Amino acid sequence: LNRSRGKMGKRYKNGLPPEEVGDEYGVDTLRLYEMYMGPLEQSAPWSMEGIRGMQRFLQRVWRNFITQDGQAKVKADPVEDALGKKLQRTIVRVTDDIEGLRFNTAIAGLIELNNELVGADEIPEELARNFLLLLSPLAPHITEELWMRCGFGHGNLAYQAWPKHDEMALVEEMITLPVQVNGKVRGTVEVPVEIEEHVVRELVL
Repeated sequence: LNRSRGKMGKRYKNGLPPEEVGDEYGVDTLRLYEMYMGPLEQSAPWSMEGIRGMQRFLQRVWRNFITQDGQAKVKADPVEDALGKKLQRTIVRVTDDIEGLRFNTAIAGLIELNNELVGADEIPEELARNFLLLLSPLAPHITEELWMRCGFGHGNLAYQAWPKHDEMALVEEMITLPVQVNGKVRGTVEVPVEIEEHVVRELVL
């Protein structure tokens, strides 16, 4: 069996009706896969395994937000510091990527944030709201359902304001510096951002 690249279409008798894919995997999955295939200006081979990957992502989103008995995991507690910084970075990344039509990297950013929620018993309300808002242009049907189940309103997700990031939350207080000897990394040291050079030198030595 030889693989050759070519276009899909009726005239080539290799078309795949989107209705069939939507019926089997869901239209949100189909939308995500088509946007995740790569940059819009580049062609890419069709892969059913890629579609199943997007389906697993949406299934994981659902499990992160909804318990097995159908209850929402959202809580009113504030977001933890590390997770809060991850959220703020994701807001910046997804906003820039969507504005630049880089949907594949926007989805990748949401997958990374979603992975941080795996195994959590509850999700802070601020994080849940912003995550669903960021995902909604890419997968509108599942996000609308989750928005309603989380108690954020019925049928009004599309009318919500787009998330805005907090500049102060993006400021790093500590940074990790590599320590090199003769051009080879021998270790790392974690120091405050405002530390002076001579203090770092003493610490490393």
